[in-house]
Amino acid sequence: MIRGRFFWIFFLGLAGVYIVGLFARLMENDSAQFAVMAMRMVQEQDFLNLWKGGEEYLDKPHLHYWLAALSYSLFGLYDWAYRIPALFATFLGAYSCYGLGSALYTRNTGRIAALIFMSAQTIVLSVIDVRTDAVLTGFAVFAIWQLYRYLKEGALTPLILGAAGAGLAFSTKGQIALLVIGLPLLCQLVYTRSWHRLWNPKILLGLLTFALVISPVLYAYYHQFDLHPEKIIRGKNERSGVFFILWEQSFERLSGEGVGKNSSDYFFFFHTFLWVFLPWTLMGLWALWGRLRRAPKKEEIKSPLKDGEILTTGGICSIFLIISFAQFKLPHYLNITIPLFAVLTASFLDRLYREGAFEKLRKGGNVQLGIYTLFCAAVSGIAFWVFPLGSWPGYILLVLGVLLGYVLFFKWADPMARLMGISLYGSILLNLVLNGHFYPSLLEYQGGSTMAERIEAESLEAETLYKLSDQHTWALDFYFGKPLEIVKITELPRASQTIWLYTDAKELEKLRNAGVIWDTEFTVDQFRISRLQGRFLNPETRPEVLRQRHLVRIPGQRP
Repeated sequence: MIRGRFFWIFFLGLAGVYIVGLFARLMENDSAQFAVMAMRMVQEQDFLNLWKGGEEYLDKPHLHYWLAALSYSLFGLYDWAYRIPALFATFLGAYSCYGLGSALYTRNTGRIAALIFMSAQTIVLSVIDVRTDAVLTGFAVFAIWQLYRYLKEGALTPLILGAAGAGLAFSTKGQIALLVIGLPLLCQLVYTRSWHRLWNPKILLGLLTFALVISPVLYAYYHQFDLHPEKIIRGKNERSGVFFILWEQSFERLSGEGVGKNSSDYFFFFHTFLWVFLPWTLMGLWALWGRLRRAPKKEEIKSPLKDGEILTTGGICSIFLIISFAQFKLPHYLNITIPLFAVLTASFLDRLYREGAFEKLRKGGNVQLGIYTLFCAAVSGIAFWVFPLGSWPGYILLVLGVLLGYVLFFKWADPMARLMGISLYGSILLNLVLNGHFYPSLLEYQGGSTMAERIEAESLEAETLYKLSDQHTWALDFYFGKPLEIVKITELPRASQTIWLYTDAKELEKLRNAGVIWDTEFTVDQFRISRLQGRFLNPETRPEVLRQRHLVRIPGQRP
């Protein structure tokens, strides 16, 4: 049994982890890119047209960018302001996991589910490296919870709330939202045979609510694309933005058309799951296997302690099956399954406790202690080797923190508290080190953001900074406060104005070959931090994989 004090201590601890992560630099590509797109909305006061650099952006709906723009308007153009909507969406997701777990099972299941959701590694990461998935996940699980309530109770309020949640999820990432919301509910609907809920006139009000919620996005797409058939988008004219978001978008992801094919590995999401659901991976697989072995029987539906639902299991299996056939795959596509896994795992652990299977819980606790030990090894490797803390108080605090986890584990007598406590504490410890030390240290090697710091220190004027190609510079664009404009090498010798030019090593060589002269040069290290490798993490081999970015001052030519 998870007591109130136990729940709130760990909930606040996890919330602290998220708050620490708010203040890290933005990561390239997607997070910084989306932040710049929302920044452009605010600066130009244009909230209907989406731009990705110099190209009009068709791929994803507007809500994520609108929410970021709203946050900028309230708090200013800060990286932490960009992350605020994702943070609130994650809290909404945790609350919805509590609600869904409580509705399907018990309040205790709901509490466990909320904590599992907030401590899952990919969920924590999604509020640091913010893409659209954090907002999508929060609205989607809220919709699933409310629409399940409607299927169960037939009340109008949860139907309206669920339809609104589905509309907001759709407005964040398109049709995929309806897929991940609809599949779990469809599984439960088929299982319970509650077809009469669909033929109720109330459904029309739900559909109307959904249509009203998505109408701003549809209008924005219509305004930007349908009214301008002459525009060439991805090599085609006569592009309908409304048709794209209502029909084409998700099929492009599945087929790889328009976005490219990055993986034909049908097991990509299965092995990716091994880390995205840490520290709960083994507990989640144990719960899923137990559920599949104990396929619920029809007469068990009314008993919350007899696995009388198929919403979680069916949703997980069907979503995994469909996305595994996609030709374009990314790890964060699994985020939407995490709430379902959280509820499934929570119900399994709660059932073990209620059935008095304390020996199984103790064994599960020992397994989680092993995962905690791996986490301790990871944080020690980070703090002592990859990016040394360099301070004795920091080392002492870290060692004490590691030892405290083991002390608490053996102090907790209750097997459920022991299993939950060591898992949650391990997640807090690991992510405090990641958010507070690893990511800030890692981002010192992201050339765009470090160069922006140098530019600020040198007080360079915005009008004097350029680049040579359409190579994206999202982090520099954001922290500089303005997308860099492109200048041609042939224009430089004739320039009357002194300019600063941001380049890589190849472009710098082109400048030399063209006879362009500069009198000042700043250099920063560059590594694509989203693609970590052992040679980078190893301090001895790190210089071998680093590249450089340069900022050169080209004096203006006298007339």
